[in-house]
Amino acid sequence: MIKLKAKDVMLKEVVTIKPTDIVAFAKLVMTRQGIGGLPVVEEDELKGIITHRDIILVGNDAMNLRVEEIMARKIMTVEEDTPLKEVMKLMVETGYQRIPVVRGKKMVGLITQSSIISSLTDLI
Repeated sequence: MIKLKAKDVMLKEVVTIKPTDIVAFAKLVMTRQGIGGLPVVEEDELKGIITHRDIILVGNDAMNLRVEEIMARKIMTVEEDTPLKEVMKLMVETGYQRIPVVRGKKMVGLITQSSIISSLTDLI
């Protein structure tokens, strides 16, 4: 059996946003890219994640706030050599749809449900 790791299924080219960007811009980027969340990165360091759900929960009054004011700061991350089975278990247990892959504090990729399915489909 093939032992896949996080680095085998992660997206390497990830759309990100800065903590100082406004929420309306984050919403626009997500809509245009067809994605539900954005890692928040400053100088290659992962600071948090903002999701479409976060924006909906705070409402239209938050559109002029900075991303850092509503982003999730406590996020689950994995390293490149984390076994895929552990990543999938983490996603099931937490309900998270995206897990950043880090090397130290630097984000090097992102694992999404779609990236896992795509990678597994290629093996079948």
